Amino acid sequence: MRFRCERDVLVDGLSTAGRAVSSRGGAQPVLAGIRMILQGDRLELTGSDLELTISVELTVAGDTDGEIVIPSRLALDIVKALEPGAVTIDTEGEEARITGGRSQFSLHLIPAEEYPPLVAPTGESLTIGAAEFAEGLRQVVPAASTDDSRPILTGVLLAREGTGLRLVSTDSYRLAVRDLPGTSVLAEGQKVLVPSRALTEVARALQSASELTLLLGERDASFLIDGVRLSTRLIEGEFPNYRGLIPQSQPNRLTVGRTALIDALRRVKLMAREATPVRLTMSADGLELVAITQDVGQAHEQLDAQYEGTDLTVAFNPDYLMNGLDVTPGDEVSIETVDTLKPALLRSLETTDFLYLLMPVRVS
Repeated sequence: MRFRCERDVLVDGLSTAGRAVSSRGGAQPVLAGIRMILQGDRLELTGSDLELTISVELTVAGDTDGEIVIPSRLALDIVKALEPGAVTIDTEGEEARITGGRSQFSLHLIPAEEYPPLVAPTGESLTIGAAEFAEGLRQVVPAASTDDSRPILTGVLLAREGTGLRLVSTDSYRLAVRDLPGTSVLAEGQKVLVPSRALTEVARALQSASELTLLLGERDASFLIDGVRLSTRLIEGEFPNYRGLIPQSQPNRLTVGRTALIDALRRVKLMAREATPVRLTMSADGLELVAITQDVGQAHEQLDAQYEGTDLTVAFNPDYLMNGLDVTPGDEVSIETVDTLKPALLRSLETTDFLYLLMPVRVS
C-alpha cells in the first residue's frame, strides 16, 4: 500500500475512527488497530471494538492498493506530530513507513488477516435533518447512565411518538425527553435502544453536517454522515416505563430567568463540596439558593422569580440541575414541584418539545 494525504485530513480521519477502537485489547489485540483499505484514491479507515464501529472515507493520492492494520494511538500521535503538509504512508511486509517533511517513522503493523469481519449495515435507509437531531442528542444523551452494570439505562430510547420521533434517557436520578415532531423514521409502535456512547459520536460527527442517513436493522443501527459511518449494536431489553415517572400535576411552580439561575448556581455550587446538594428555597419573595459544606463554609444567593404554591425548600445535585438548565431552551424556565421528595419538572416556557425530570436529594 502507498498513498499520500494532507496531514490534517489524515489526523481527522485517524482521530474519528480511533474513537471506536478498543481500549481494552483483551482477547483480540488486533482491535487496538485501525484497518486501512486503499482502492484507487479512496481510503477507508475503520476502528471497532465490535460494539461500536466507525468508518471514515477519505480521498487521497493513491499509488498502490492494499489493506493493513496500523496501531491506532501511535499512528495518530506520529501523524499529528509531523509538520503541516503532505504525509506519505508506504508499507512493505510487516512495516509501514510514515513520512512527512524531513521526518520518517517506521511502524510495525498488526496482521490484517486477524481483523474480524464486520457486519455490513442493514435495514431501510432513512434521511433526516442533522441540526434538530443533533440538538435532541445534546439534550438527552448526558442523562443516560454510564454504569455498565445497568446496561438498559446506558442507552437512549428512540420511539415513534405521534408523527415524530421521541428521544428518552434516564440514569434513575434524572430523565430527559425530547420530541422531534415530523421526524418520522420509525413505524407505529416501533422503538429501539441505542447505546449513548454511539450517539455521543453521532452528535460529534453531526457538527458540520446538514443531514444524516439512518439504517435500522434488527440488532444494529447505522448512521451515515458526510463520509463517516457509525454502526452500533442495539441494546436488548425493556426500557423503564418512563411515562409513569412524569407527574401529571405539580401544585408548585417557579418561573425564573434561565441565564440568571445558571450564573447563580455556578457561583453557589463552589461551596457544594463532597456531593453536597444545593437547596432551592421557593416562596412569594422569590428564590434563594443555598449550599452548606461542613468545615468549609456556605453560600447564599437571592434571585428574582415568580412563584405559585406553598413555600418549599428542595435540594438537588447541583451538577444534574446545571446539566438540565444548560440544555433547556429559552430565556425563562419553570421548575414544577410537589414536595421535597417527589421529582421536579424542569421545562422551557417557549416550547413543549423538551422536559427534564430531576429527583431531589434528601437532606436533614
